[in-house]
Amino acid sequence: MLLEFSNLQIFLICLIYIWSGFVRSGLGFGGAALGLPLMLLVYDQPVFWLPVIGTHLLFFSALTLSSRLKSISWHYLLRSMIIIVPATIAGVFGLISLPNKIMVIFIYGVTLFYAVMWLFSVTIHSSNRWLDRFLLAMGGYIAGTSLSGAPLIVAVYMRNIKAQHLRNSLLMLWFVLVTIKMLTFSAFNVDLQFDSAVMLLPVAAIGHVVGLKMHDLILEKDQAFKRIIGAALLLVCLLGLWKVFNS
Repeated sequence: MLLEFSNLQIFLICLIYIWSGFVRSGLGFGGAALGLPLMLLVYDQPVFWLPVIGTHLLFFSALTLSSRLKSISWHYLLRSMIIIVPATIAGVFGLISLPNKIMVIFIYGVTLFYAVMWLFSVTIHSSNRWLDRFLLAMGGYIAGTSLSGAPLIVAVYMRNIKAQHLRNSLLMLWFVLVTIKMLTFSAFNVDLQFDSAVMLLPVAAIGHVVGLKMHDLILEKDQAFKRIIGAALLLVCLLGLWKVFNS
């Protein structure tokens, strides 16, 4: 499928996957949230892109976690998954059953919400158990539909997990959720686009390695980084929604 795109599209896709890999390893989350809206501008089919993103996430998270299993907050991870996993499964069924146009609008809408928050330095704070559960459930559902639920889940994890364990705990969570998502895709005969994922793997690896090296710097400049990304995502989402409503 990837080779059916034009040379310009393939070039843009490669740049997007470098960016996605960079964000995923640099922040520990957000590869899909910050990459998928750009991919949809190239080809507006979430069901094509999400298996590719899922394969990459499984590969790189396993690679990163292979020597970091002791720095995972296993107790809170398992507790939170009781809420997140059922919501994620519901989200996957939504992705498979809902019309493509509705899914594209949903993805751009969610990303637009994140973009405005980051641009104006608005932070989601969770201060009680019931709000925690709501954010985890919503984050799980959005993760099931588009793998873009990370910011909601992170708001809860930041309050309950030590900073030095946060990234690796999140990567383990994504590994479990994406495994569920990929198994569901397979059960419903959704094409996993494995060939495309393998071809894009070296490209995403470039971003992954750079993100690992810049992880500490990104955390130091977290607010400035998010403001810049928020402004860019705002433009991307508005352009994407304009294309959807004028198609």
